[in-house]
Amino acid sequence: MASSPVVDLRGVVAVVGRFPALAGVDLRVGSGEVVLVRGPNGAGKTTLLRLCAGLLPVTDGHAEVLGVDLAVAGRDVRRRVGLLGHATFLYADLTVLENAVFWARATGVTPDDAVAALDRLEVPARVRDLPVRSLSTGQRRRVSLAVTVARRPELWLLDEPHAGLDATGRDLVDGLVAEASAAGATVLFASHELERAEAVARRIVTIAGGVVTDDEVVRRSSDAGVGGEVSGDP
Repeated sequence: MASSPVVDLRGVVAVVGRFPALAGVDLRVGSGEVVLVRGPNGAGKTTLLRLCAGLLPVTDGHAEVLGVDLAVAGRDVRRRVGLLGHATFLYADLTVLENAVFWARATGVTPDDAVAALDRLEVPARVRDLPVRSLSTGQRRRVSLAVTVARRPELWLLDEPHAGLDATGRDLVDGLVAEASAAGATVLFASHELERAEAVARRIVTIAGGVVTDDEVVRRSSDAGVGGEVSGDP
């Protein structure tokens, strides 16, 4: 018997202000998938990620994430997902380490997990006692990623995860995505850096005008002769 999808959206409408940013989205994503969401600015990519994180109400349609009906108990999914958005969600006056420990405790993991995540993102020891406001954009992005990693989310929701990072940082992101998928987590991410993003993704979903307009599995040479379940609609 096939397992339930991690993300199951059917005819989902979400209104931001008075505008239907999602206008009837159909999308199913299975466990361990790495899915790139691409599309022009204003297509609804960020809204889709925020809705899956339980941060936006479902106006119409059916939306389940990790088996949770978002229209009924959207708050219940928030501790199980990791959302990396455009905002860092870091406190500017706290140090890097204080931020990491605060968010670790707030999300039910240990300070040791936070320190290990900072190590994994190669955040230098020399900056960990500095206030976040003194960091560069790239350093803040690494700290935000570390906070996400420390939570060990079941569903990763990444909005432009490579933005603001140098080449080493971008490679780290790609490695983290691969590790998360190998461990059974699901990754749904939006990116304009298509060449890099398409090299990481195993499936590409195109969204425009608040609806999914294309959904394709990425075939690589290493996949030849290998079967597998396709999560998109037949």
